[in-house]
Amino acid sequence: MCSGHFQRRECKTRPFRHICHLGIFDETAKALGLEDKVHIEVKPTERPISVQIIRKKIDGGELKQEDFDQVIRDIANNNLSDIEITYFVAACYTKGMTLSESHFLTNSVVDNAYKLNLKEKIICDKHCIGGIPGNRTTMVVVPIIAAAGFMIPKTSSRSISSPAGTSDTVEVLAPVYLSPEKVKDIIKKTKGIMIWESSLNPKGAADKKLIDIRHPLSIDPEGMLLASIMAKKKAVGATHVLIDIPIGKTAKVKTYWEAIKLRGKFLKLGRLLKMKTKVIITDGSQPIGNGIGPSLEARDVISVLQNNGPNDLRNKSIALAIEMLKMVNVKNPKKVVLDLIESGKAYAKFMEILYAQGGRKNPIIPLAEYHYSFEAKRNGVVKEMDNYYFSKVARIAGAPKHKTAGIYLRMHVGDHVKKGDELFSIYAETKENLEYAKKYALSQEGMLIR
Repeated sequence: MCSGHFQRRECKTRPFRHICHLGIFDETAKALGLEDKVHIEVKPTERPISVQIIRKKIDGGELKQEDFDQVIRDIANNNLSDIEITYFVAACYTKGMTLSESHFLTNSVVDNAYKLNLKEKIICDKHCIGGIPGNRTTMVVVPIIAAAGFMIPKTSSRSISSPAGTSDTVEVLAPVYLSPEKVKDIIKKTKGIMIWESSLNPKGAADKKLIDIRHPLSIDPEGMLLASIMAKKKAVGATHVLIDIPIGKTAKVKTYWEAIKLRGKFLKLGRLLKMKTKVIITDGSQPIGNGIGPSLEARDVISVLQNNGPNDLRNKSIALAIEMLKMVNVKNPKKVVLDLIESGKAYAKFMEILYAQGGRKNPIIPLAEYHYSFEAKRNGVVKEMDNYYFSKVARIAGAPKHKTAGIYLRMHVGDHVKKGDELFSIYAETKENLEYAKKYALSQEGMLIR
């Protein structure tokens, strides 16, 4: 933005040179290496080539490797505006992406990302495609696999459409943004880590920028979802990858046949990327665990690792850990997993990892100051629960931005209830957020009782 009066000075090479004051953001000044009150010359620049590539995708064209390379490079180098990136995301969402395009996008993201280069024979990783509130299995599986002696460097994004992502929940207990050097040190020492994927993207974090655009729209184009997930695995050098696809009426994937189709794409992409990939299809008909929101989910995780906790979260986490150990040919994997939990070794590994990341030895997880409980209006059995409903209520209450905000479930599908029984409680850090969440919760029906 220019300020003050323009002045004209004649010059042999530029007869009309405009002199003005120019204000720029600190971030831009640092990137350009500029100091305060320096003389600079501003020249017009050509429109990025990526704009034409984005237009091609909007028109329904199929992009090639060099197209994605150009777009991701321009995103990483801040050559594209948020509006232009939004059009790219929207085009991939509305026009769809072929498997080849997902492969090309994965390659481009990896090429513009930091790579750990751990040089380990076996490196495990797992991922859930999301969409199920409270499904915080990663935080249970990582310490189990690390305690079993296998390296598992888990990088995760923050929430896109849910009340909490893995990184949002881990952050309640320990920092999730660490330097790449620190990350390597921790992994070598503890075998495991749970960090925000941006820690390993000092080159520009193109994938993060795409996620940031997808976040307010709450959209997750399938082709981008595939590329984003698998690029993270490739960047950490994963050799064995376990993918969890929950299905349910209000999950991201609605039917078994949709899940089968998506599983096939993950497996094909895994082969193209030379990673041993296994995909399991799980029950996504209702939230997992009791807590929904960073702090409330963290409480569930700790409870499970202390050999207690919500049975559904415990059982699913154990099942995933068993599948992971099967992939690396561990004998009697079920016995190994149960022994690690029941002996306390998995919990000890969890605390070791958190402490190495900068967390406290004895973390204290606070609860939000304001809360309100909903009661059953009739006797009956809980028949259905709407994932979208509980996600939205928790987000309106302030999650994940407000760490202690969210929902605590008292009942799940199949539970018998009597009139007056507590069904769930909303937690919020402000009275206003609590009222907004209550208003929405009362206007919809998220728990069917008959």
